[in-house]
Amino acid sequence: MYFRIASLALVFAMTGNAQTSTQAAMTAKSGQWAIVAHGGAGVIERSSMTPERDKAYRAGVARAIEAAQAVLNHDGAAVDAVEAALKVFEDDPLFNCGKGAVFTAKGTNELDAAIMDGKTLKAGAVAEVTRTKHPISLAKAVMLQSPHVFLVGEGADEYAATVGLEQVPNSYFFTERRWQSLVNQLKKNGKPVPQRPEGAPPAPSEPQADLETPDAHKYGTTGIAVRDRHGNVAAGTTTGGTQGKQFGRVGDTPVIGAGTYASNDSCAVSATGTGEYFIRLTVASRICSLVQYRGMPLQAAMDEVVQKQLGAIHGDGGVIGLTPDGQLAWSFNTPGMFRGKLVEGGQLQIGIYRDEP
Repeated sequence: MYFRIASLALVFAMTGNAQTSTQAAMTAKSGQWAIVAHGGAGVIERSSMTPERDKAYRAGVARAIEAAQAVLNHDGAAVDAVEAALKVFEDDPLFNCGKGAVFTAKGTNELDAAIMDGKTLKAGAVAEVTRTKHPISLAKAVMLQSPHVFLVGEGADEYAATVGLEQVPNSYFFTERRWQSLVNQLKKNGKPVPQRPEGAPPAPSEPQADLETPDAHKYGTTGIAVRDRHGNVAAGTTTGGTQGKQFGRVGDTPVIGAGTYASNDSCAVSATGTGEYFIRLTVASRICSLVQYRGMPLQAAMDEVVQKQLGAIHGDGGVIGLTPDGQLAWSFNTPGMFRGKLVEGGQLQIGIYRDEP
């Protein structure tokens, strides 16, 4: 899965910056587009990552950002760039969304997504989607083609079909690596293991050796924030949820203001983490409120919420975002977060571990 970037100068900065906030301060000039993205946070450490897997993850983040770049280079809107990037993540089995989603305790894949346009404050969100190939496109359709904001479950998939979005069997989202990770977790916890999903490929004859640590995608989510050349911002987030989740649990990703928020008056933010805590703090909109009403720089606002407020209630995870005036930032309190940023005319920067800027 290695990706050769022809149109971007890819910089894998390894400067050893171990600041608590893992600051990502960067600015974009007026009239320039800007992109900042994440591929999930969790217990992501060099000791548990092979060099090949490290390169593949970085390439996956780069592909998503380049998809957004392609839209913006044609003077496209921020919200369209968000959709383009997150569809790439949803097609990449490395990440916990779409094709690579984790499994519920029942052995199914349930997908959540949200998108918000900072120019209009319009938003769309979906949860417990099981057969729509690209949940982020469904969230966008809810935002632009329906009078609603939030659709759930069977109804969300039904709506997707009515607006012509591609439908797939739930087994489409199956990946062996995620399945084996679920099986191992359930066995470890003494819980029943569901039958292998109908339509999944036959079980491999040899045990999977390419498994990550159980917590690597504990907070797995992918998200992006974009500013277009007109100064409009947008954010989107898409996820497979928490591995082994039960009882129809839904996290912060599709909750507008918790996992996703965008406003031209403040900022655009996408979050990844312990969804229950992000919902309680309304993390995404809280960051934007600090920017708008207290005049805080974006990096300071993120650190206040993620490092102090979220940490104080034992919540884990991270955020990425940008402002209409061109500030880009991220902050996370987990060992790692797949992440990248790019400003028009600049170099793409990718990070995974805490000691990368």
